[in-house]
Amino acid sequence: MKILGIIPARYASTRFPGKPLVQIKGKSMIQRVYEQSCKAKSLSEVIVATDDERIATEVKRFGGKFILTGSNHLSGTDRCAEVATAVSGYDAILNIQGDEPYIDPEQIDLLASCFNEKDVQLATLIKKIHTENELFNVNIPKVLVNSNGDAIYFSRQTIPYIRGQEKENWIKVHQFYKHIGIYGYTYTALLEITKLPLSSLELAESLEQLRWVENGYKIKTKVTEIETIAIDTPEDLIKINDGV
Repeated sequence: MKILGIIPARYASTRFPGKPLVQIKGKSMIQRVYEQSCKAKSLSEVIVATDDERIATEVKRFGGKFILTGSNHLSGTDRCAEVATAVSGYDAILNIQGDEPYIDPEQIDLLASCFNEKDVQLATLIKKIHTENELFNVNIPKVLVNSNGDAIYFSRQTIPYIRGQEKENWIKVHQFYKHIGIYGYTYTALLEITKLPLSSLELAESLEQLRWVENGYKIKTKVTEIETIAIDTPEDLIKINDGV
């Protein structure tokens, strides 16, 4: 199977404008993500998808590949779909987050391995929750999976609800999972899901993957043990520069 890695990168982030171009120990964010992605054995090619000439110029500077996209996309998935239609010969596309400068190539390969299974259309990663801070943090989406390893619901709230137990005991009596925001799609599924209208669950939770679930798509999951480090705010950048 031939797999393409796409890194959506936009300049106009609400919380952190210009984020892909910030410097992290001598390299731009987008360069670090690109270089880490290129280490993944499963990817035939890596392309940055951006609507900004400044980001394109930076990718060109370090010798990376990019495609300029439209500026009206609502999500990285939509941006990936535009790139997927501009290239050919790929069976699956991985959407790699552009704000994780130290993403582990093993995570990318783990996600890619989902497509070794028959009939997988969409895939993502999940990780076991070990702390109450993660469990009750509404900024960390939680995932319910069925016995086949398919995601059946995502929520910013803590799910499932543990009846008859005090909240401080929940993590002791049930294994909860959080969502790791890297996606994989077959070429066909990617084009299909980006044509779907916004769904009620997606609007309620502000989680785009709920649109796919609500429309009957299966999302295969694999459990990763690797923690991701995302840069969402300028404060996160200070922490990573001080600590990594």
